[in-house]
Amino acid sequence: MFIRLLSTALAAITLTLAAAPASAQTPGAAQEQRDRAAVRETERVTGQTSRNITPGRRNGRRAAAPTAEQILETARAQAAIALPDCQVTNARLLGETPANTSLYEVSCAAGVGSIIETKTPPTASDCIVLAVSAQTVRAADPAAEVGSQCELAGNTDVLGTISGYAKQASIPCTIDQATVRGADSAGLIIYEIGCQGLDGYWLKKAADGWSKTPCLQVLAENGTCPFTTPQEQAATIQAWLPDTNASDCVVGQSRLMGKNANGMFYEVTCTGEGSDGFILRTNTENVIQQVYACSIASQIGGGCKLTTTAPAAAAPETPPAA
Repeated sequence: MFIRLLSTALAAITLTLAAAPASAQTPGAAQEQRDRAAVRETERVTGQTSRNITPGRRNGRRAAAPTAEQILETARAQAAIALPDCQVTNARLLGETPANTSLYEVSCAAGVGSIIETKTPPTASDCIVLAVSAQTVRAADPAAEVGSQCELAGNTDVLGTISGYAKQASIPCTIDQATVRGADSAGLIIYEIGCQGLDGYWLKKAADGWSKTPCLQVLAENGTCPFTTPQEQAATIQAWLPDTNASDCVVGQSRLMGKNANGMFYEVTCTGEGSDGFILRTNTENVIQQVYACSIASQIGGGCKLTTTAPAAAAPETPPAA
């Protein structure tokens, strides 16, 4: 086979970070719970007992709420472990979980922020992943509980954030849709983008940078790209055809057949009565290296599947000797 089928199943992203339900607490009790959580974390991280906030009540009065500075200090200490690449610019305390850990939302000087849970060690959940997960759950059940969500500026723009990732991956198209598709077996988040009028992509970021997979390849590997239409894929290939033997072809259907050491192989159909289809061989920059008419391409990757070609004419019979 030219292409190895995609063997990594996408794992559904389910995030269970959730503060105790508000319906189970009075407003005062909920605030006191957040105060106590903030006190514990501030004292644990700084190694000091705060004189300004004290757990519980004193002289019948509720302890003072933690200041914004105290929340930011604790959130930064937690982020230094869970998000070492994040320079925390803002933070808010969300509350306490049933497991008696605290939740902080942080925003970063560069990139999207996260919700940090004060486990040992602390863990972080990407705000964009949380937002898309919540959208998916609520699409199925508008009343579903989706857990804690991000609210700080810069942490809620799904399209803008993923568009920024596409720019980092050197994708020049105008992005009109974007989402999180899931995670691979290594835990890398998979993003999908839709390009206005052109083929879309799947994106992943590993330690060595961004990788991008065109939707033509995603479909060939049995994946899906809901943000990309067959017409957009045809338009992408159409732009490769000028100055080739297929320059007169108006692309109808298209598919990636596979690849080998010589390049990538695509089949296209051409609209119009009597128009033959082609198999195109391209290099890694999508420059066409060779064009094969479907009528003579039966030995290439099993031949054309989208175009029906007439069988070769039979050799004329030799008349019997007189």
